[in-house]
Amino acid sequence: SMSVDLHKYAYAAKGASVVLYRDRALRRLQYFVYTEWPGGIYGSPSIAGTRPGGAIAAAWAIMHYLGEGGYLRITREVMEVVKIFRDGINALPGVCVPGEPEMSVMCILPEEGDDLDIYAVGDEMSVRGWHLDRQQNPASLHLTVNWAHTQSAEQFLLDLEDSILAARSAGGRLQTQLGSLAGKLIGMLPDSLATGATQLLARIGGGGVPKRSAAMYGMMGSLPNRGDLQELVKDLLDQFTSVNKK
Repeated sequence: SMSVDLHKYAYAAKGASVVLYRDRALRRLQYFVYTEWPGGIYGSPSIAGTRPGGAIAAAWAIMHYLGEGGYLRITREVMEVVKIFRDGINALPGVCVPGEPEMSVMCILPEEGDDLDIYAVGDEMSVRGWHLDRQQNPASLHLTVNWAHTQSAEQFLLDLEDSILAARSAGGRLQTQLGSLAGKLIGMLPDSLATGATQLLARIGGGGVPKRSAAMYGMMGSLPNRGDLQELVKDLLDQFTSVNKK
């Protein structure tokens, strides 16, 4: 069996990912059927249950519009620009791309022995309009190159160079050090007090939370117990879905 996210590799809208099963026997395992419901016999082909059809129809339309020839042309152009990204990143001091990626997914690591705060680099790139996913173990930045980037590779590399220089400043390191200190403190607190971690996190980030998250990732990475981290994430989700009474 195999799966594909059509919003990544088919240039469709989100909500139309596909699993292609090797045979029908495997596919039957994902079905849910309940025959004792008062409303009648209920059968669902997927875990999601009721799903809107708009994204699926849009995916069908774009795949038929581009066709096999269109996807081959796009893939060829993406592979060419990936070389520009890979070689350009490796040419910058302090960072590197591990391995030799030929297709669209790669990550950016600090060079071995360099104390560059890669999360601070990600923050600086966010300020410049680029969103790079943060990764851990080891700390790195993740990017997916697609057809849109064939026109912006040079600007990306210029902004990345500027972001590296900015991240080396004391301000960027201070943000992450504050987050690391907060994480260690939270790790020593009992569960009843650790619940306030989200408020502490907000104070560290200040008004720039949407674009600067190095402090948060420094905090997460410094927690001595992964169980503490799980509780912290649950606490964050709980805060997002709670309504404050005025």
